[in-house]
Amino acid sequence: MAEVEAPHAVPAPPEDRDEENVVVDPAVEDIMPIKKDVRYLFPNDERENDRLDMHHALIRVVMKDRLFFSPIGDSPGRVIDLCTGTGIWAIEFADLFPSAEIIGNDLSPIQPKLVPPNVKFIIDDVEDEWGYENDPFDFIHARYLTGTLKNMPRLLEQSFACLKPGGWAEFQDWDAMVQSADDSTKGTSIEQYFLNTLPAFESAGYSTRPGRYLEKWMKDAGFVNIQVHKHTVPLGTWAKDKRYKTVGAYNLLQFEESLEASAVAALTRFQNWSKTEVDILIAKTKQDARNPKIHPIFHLMAYEGNYGCHLY
Repeated sequence: MAEVEAPHAVPAPPEDRDEENVVVDPAVEDIMPIKKDVRYLFPNDERENDRLDMHHALIRVVMKDRLFFSPIGDSPGRVIDLCTGTGIWAIEFADLFPSAEIIGNDLSPIQPKLVPPNVKFIIDDVEDEWGYENDPFDFIHARYLTGTLKNMPRLLEQSFACLKPGGWAEFQDWDAMVQSADDSTKGTSIEQYFLNTLPAFESAGYSTRPGRYLEKWMKDAGFVNIQVHKHTVPLGTWAKDKRYKTVGAYNLLQFEESLEASAVAALTRFQNWSKTEVDILIAKTKQDARNPKIHPIFHLMAYEGNYGCHLY
């Protein structure tokens, strides 16, 4: 596999980064509300919320309109959606299971006020101690945690500790590195985008390719009956298959919206890029994403696991 040199050197992960020393390009602060600490590198605004809902629509198409794969039965009881975002998954799940009690937690209070009566949203940090061990869940759900958590194995350990015996947990996440079956992404700007943004997130301590490791982490946490559902998700409308073309079109919409959200804070804070350099890379990446001669794909993995109760 040919190596592509990144235009900026990747700094070694710091032992202890003092948030007072984090420098934010003033041009970045002008366009998006980003916290000056390093807890979260994505913007927290209406545009990003719309993108999250767009992402949800994409995954509904990828998963053939399913919200989950776990065999939870018709009465799942007590459910939590970790890092719920806009709450759209929790709300749709509540409509499917009106007798269930659903909690959605997140760092930001961006969820709607009008929700089904069996849903409640709480402001919480899943990387803190949970405290649900005495009031465990029948089903724990989490997705799209790429680039948002610094200790995903611990999240899985806490999930296992807060499941009822026989309960299920499901984690859906990406291998965030762009790939191509025909090597058509090699040497492109879209590849450069990921060769730079992923190390930037990693230098801040975040996991960027959790989809590759979820099965091992779940086993280490104690889960059994682990099943994996792997999905190939094209980017753009280059695929000949009608369904993949539709999936690729959805993905292109949310991808183009995600480029600035994923790159600006990470590259300007941790790779010493200027806002102008980031803008140029984003523009070239968008051109590549719409080039029918370039065939980008990503892999989305869904892992389900059980607390005891050997079924397979």
